[in-house]
Amino acid sequence: MRNRFTRSAAVMLMMIAVLHGQTSSQAPQKPGLPSTEKSSNAKKANKGNITPPANPAKTGESPISRPAVPKFDLANLDKSVDPCVDFYQFACGNWIKQNPIPPDYPDWISFNEVTEYNLAVLHDILEKASVNDPKRSPVMQKIGDYYASCMDEKAANSKRYSPLKPEFDRIAALKDKQQMLAVMGVEALAWPDPIFGFGAGPDLHNADMTLAAIDQSGMTLPDRDYYLKDDAATVAIRKAYTDHMTKMFSMIGQTPQQAAQNADTVLKIETELAKASMDRTQRRDPKNRDHKMAIADVEAMAPNFHLNTYFTATGAPAFKELNVGNPEFFKAVNTVIENTPLDSWKTYMTWRVLHGAAQWLSDDFVNENFKFDKALTGQEELPVRWKRCINSTDNALGEALGQPYVDETFGAEGKQRMLKMVDALEGALRSDISDLPWMTPETKKQALVKLTAIRNKIGFPDKWRDYTKLKIVRGDLVGNFQRANAFESNRQLQKIGKPVDKLEWGMTPPTVNAYYSGSHNEIVFPAGILQPPFFDRSIDDAINMGAVGLVIGHELTHGFDDQGRKFDPKGNLRDWWTPQDAQEFEKRASCVADEYSSFNAVDDLKLNGRLTLGENTADNGGARISLMALHKLMEQANKDANAKVDGYTADQRFFLGFGRVWCENRTPEIARLSVRTDPHSPGKWRVNGVVQNMPEFQKAFGCKVGQPMVRENACRVW
Repeated sequence: MRNRFTRSAAVMLMMIAVLHGQTSSQAPQKPGLPSTEKSSNAKKANKGNITPPANPAKTGESPISRPAVPKFDLANLDKSVDPCVDFYQFACGNWIKQNPIPPDYPDWISFNEVTEYNLAVLHDILEKASVNDPKRSPVMQKIGDYYASCMDEKAANSKRYSPLKPEFDRIAALKDKQQMLAVMGVEALAWPDPIFGFGAGPDLHNADMTLAAIDQSGMTLPDRDYYLKDDAATVAIRKAYTDHMTKMFSMIGQTPQQAAQNADTVLKIETELAKASMDRTQRRDPKNRDHKMAIADVEAMAPNFHLNTYFTATGAPAFKELNVGNPEFFKAVNTVIENTPLDSWKTYMTWRVLHGAAQWLSDDFVNENFKFDKALTGQEELPVRWKRCINSTDNALGEALGQPYVDETFGAEGKQRMLKMVDALEGALRSDISDLPWMTPETKKQALVKLTAIRNKIGFPDKWRDYTKLKIVRGDLVGNFQRANAFESNRQLQKIGKPVDKLEWGMTPPTVNAYYSGSHNEIVFPAGILQPPFFDRSIDDAINMGAVGLVIGHELTHGFDDQGRKFDPKGNLRDWWTPQDAQEFEKRASCVADEYSSFNAVDDLKLNGRLTLGENTADNGGARISLMALHKLMEQANKDANAKVDGYTADQRFFLGFGRVWCENRTPEIARLSVRTDPHSPGKWRVNGVVQNMPEFQKAFGCKVGQPMVRENACRVW
């Protein structure tokens, strides 16, 4: 499912499947993280991303009006369409007509609607916190000073790129490649990863302990294919990228000729990194990223990385072994390091710093950065600056900002109702597993043990993160951004060799998202998503179970999708399936992959059914078990399942609630980007792909054999 925020600089070798994936442009996944994963620091200050949208605005502005909460509304339906012909259009047709994409978004979906509401709440909190009052609490002072510094556009414009000059000078002074790797280790703490990524995550075979890890990284474009494919659209993006780099280099004082040459140098280096990188579909299998090795062996395999020098420079604690996500990458890039002149590497390192900071420099850099982002996503305008600064504050100080946010938006009543729904969904999944006709008793027993062991985190952490040691200086925008990144990188690195903190969260409370972690065997629902149209305390269970209930079911099912099933109840990568059951699973999973590979995403591009397999499996399984849970709740309450509310039965309202969550509009650019990078299907196929496989839907709406929403050979895993 999709997350609109950035990957962490830390390497988290946990399998995490997220509800709603990022659709704006982004750098490749952080080390050890395939495209369906996020690290425990899923919102680290936009480190490594192509420009997050930004726009000039002034601090101290008057409070803004909060947008209406996006409630479920039958007016969204397009009743001119037969639900058995195109249920997505039936459920979303009028919503699609009435909700064009705002110019400051590349797409528009319920996640964005809720995000806009949350931004208004956070705006009020941060405007009050930014007043320089000595009576502020330490938490309010930190978030307020960070936000105020970000909102000081005049100061940013006066400084232009001068905050980066110390970084540029340090790079320019490099004497040899061993020294280069040491400086890369320092730069990687605060800026996008140069060449490769280094961090910490659960040991894949001892999930209670944290292991050091390295993996492929170092590219700026969203995916390796953008460097390697030669279709017209991809070539155009590469041309736009080269032009963008040329412009950016010229803006820091290089001559036009020098800037163009340097842009070409960066593209050549990143293309070599792309050639050595594993593609997203391969990375979905955690076994392909499982290579525990001694440091000495990795050094022997790739001596030009000077890994011990690099590790020492980062300030990481000493360790003797680590996981190497993609050994072939290090073997191939070892030669690239040797064959590429030092001056070329200096150019590449300069670009990575400039690219990582450009969003917080003067307006000319911000606008140039957004110009390229627009080419990738089709987004028309920059959001106002206060939105950008709220996102940055949340990225840097999310669990500090989350405290006043939770106080204002999330009560004990909401948490208790959510826990009740989770319990109902787990009961439904327990019944589903127990009754599966294709799974043997031996594997069922193990699956039920894993289900029982799933940890549920709802709303906000039991223990808030401590930011005491993070220095925030009022008026120092780039410095705050840099220190926040380095603080989080160091926090992650210091976990190496220590027990895993089971209380830690991978999303901040205001995040409109949810996730399942395989290595932690847990589902996590931040307070940000627990509001309409996902969760509405004022509406009937049928709508809620079709919306947030299905989301819960989705995340639970991730524990048993093509990736999640490879982790045991403790979060270790261990095969607990009989060969017969594994074969039966793969046969059913292939049905789902083939089904979604037949769906057209945009223009002549079809979905990658293997890349999206985990999310599609979770959508299908989540729908089935959430409907089962609804039936159980109604039975317990002695409610008539055939009784109608506003003309629709409970089952019909369940599916309408499901459809509402995935109503969306998106630009053609973001649709093409998503086909390559997003492990989630577009909204239309998240809805129609599921209902085609469900006899319960066909019964609810009276669909007949031969109609489009009745798949002849329906797919079912769970």
